[in-house]
Amino acid sequence: MTSKPLPRRRSNAPIFWGLFGAGGMLSALLGPMLVLITGLLVPLGLILPADFMSYPRMLAFAQHWLGKAFLFAVIALFAWHAAHRIYHSLHDVGIHASAGTRLLCYGVAALITVVTSWSLLAIGF
Repeated sequence: MTSKPLPRRRSNAPIFWGLFGAGGMLSALLGPMLVLITGLLVPLGLILPADFMSYPRMLAFAQHWLGKAFLFAVIALFAWHAAHRIYHSLHDVGIHASAGTRLLCYGVAALITVVTSWSLLAIGF
């Protein structure tokens, strides 16, 4: 007599792993470049002109749909990547995973995502 396999329980882990992976890839590829441009090249006036990141130019960038998509992806996916890393790193410092720590870590990332969406929509097109 063969036994039936137990039904699988659905998990939301793939959603968080996907956001973590996308944020990790984006932060590895774009993070150093963003730090170089916004932290060194523009403030020191190297390679790029001094008005490269002036307020009118950045506002125009943020009001374009492609600029909004880029800013949203960078901010939201960096936040989800950081939340997942922090959540799993808490074990190393002696704080064991619980529903509260999960809610705090992923809740902050969700809040950052919502605030980013609202802010980008508020500045118009």
